[in-house]
Amino acid sequence: MAKHKGGPSASARRSRRGSLARWLNNLLLALCAYATLFPFVNVIATSLSSSRAINAGEVFMWPVELNFDAYHNLIRDGQLIVAMQNTVLITVVGTALNMLFTIMAAYPLSKARLKGRGLMLMAILFTMLFSGGLIPNFLLVNSLGLVNTYWALWLPALISAYNMFVMKAFLEGLPEELEESASIDGAGEFTILTRIILPLSKPVIAALTLFYAVGWWNSYMNVLIYIRSTNKMSLMVKLYQMIDLVSSELLRGEGVTQAVITPESIRAAAVVFAILPILCVYPFLQKHFIKGVLLGSVKG
Repeated sequence: MAKHKGGPSASARRSRRGSLARWLNNLLLALCAYATLFPFVNVIATSLSSSRAINAGEVFMWPVELNFDAYHNLIRDGQLIVAMQNTVLITVVGTALNMLFTIMAAYPLSKARLKGRGLMLMAILFTMLFSGGLIPNFLLVNSLGLVNTYWALWLPALISAYNMFVMKAFLEGLPEELEESASIDGAGEFTILTRIILPLSKPVIAALTLFYAVGWWNSYMNVLIYIRSTNKMSLMVKLYQMIDLVSSELLRGEGVTQAVITPESIRAAAVVFAILPILCVYPFLQKHFIKGVLLGSVKG
């Protein structure tokens, strides 16, 4: 049989098309990564650049005339460190309470044998569609004497209905045979939950923990409404107050001078200060986070 000559073979053409497709795919992913990372890199560069470079528009991807004046002005009086400690307390306790009550609600509601299950699910779903509003919530918190305490933040937000449904969907996908075999061996519901169900639920627990933690870390409006003492303010509220104070001083020509620092560098430093802790935690939860979100959504 004579071989075809005068052009590349079909396998060679397919190989070239595959290489071109991979190259275009890598280029597209690189552009998406650049578009995602550029704002954050630019903010870091702005926070570390001089006032002259920022005003001249010279800052792009790298700091120009490196200095740490913006960070020094944020932490010079120690108030930001106290606010950071308050935010860590709010986040840790709030996230722990959220996960406790989310698991306590999702586990029994994932069992079809639970009496009144449909009615309870409808009642929880109702809260996702309708709420009492800001004023009734404030009046309730105030009547309970919780104003100016962190319980004013924690108690009204003990559970997220959406996150509870995600957890419930994940638990419903676990094999029932595991619980049945444990029951035959004499294990109670609490033992089954803590020694069988929760170890198998690490992905969704990690995902929901990150959801709750980010929400508490970024808490602003509720702190502004319910917390009155300045020494109890969260990081986000304190950062806003300090940015506003520094901007006012700069406009009046007091404190720091325009030649040393600008509101842009203060805002950039505040952004870096606020999101850096979450960025440090996220890589450790990323694998479980992605798996938990996918499993919870698909099985739901």
